[in-house]
Amino acid sequence: MTPFIKKKEIKKDWYIINAQNAAVGRLAAYISKVLRGKNKATYNPHIDNGDFVVVTNIDKIRFTGKKFTDKKYYKHTGHPGGIKESTPSFLKEKNKTEQILKLAVKRMLPGGPLAKKQLTKLKIYNGDKHPHEIQKPKIIDFEKLNKKNVVK
Repeated sequence: MTPFIKKKEIKKDWYIINAQNAAVGRLAAYISKVLRGKNKATYNPHIDNGDFVVVTNIDKIRFTGKKFTDKKYYKHTGHPGGIKESTPSFLKEKNKTEQILKLAVKRMLPGGPLAKKQLTKLKIYNGDKHPHEIQKPKIIDFEKLNKKNVVK
């Protein structure tokens, strides 16, 4: 039987990922796994056991195929005829490149209050600079995990 971890025993680490030339879907899948805590032996689905993730160079993130122009994000205002549509290229024009990754990670987490809490541990920045040096984040070389993680 697997023992349950208590709140006092949870240790949250900080990780930093350079998203330069990274494929959006693969990066989002890896980030959601770390945010939920599935990379730890003490994973429990009902406990927030995940770590903090800092993503840099989000403005250099890549899509495979024609997804950059053809993929569509939908949201509804709640009013009749209130469906809104946007694409990753539109979001990049509006300087909302961090929204692309945030939407991908959000949709890979389960719905509910725990997922919203876990999503707040995702920190996204456009350049190399970030204000989390004091936490001493561990560097994850996303390109070396799998050669398919990077779009050439």
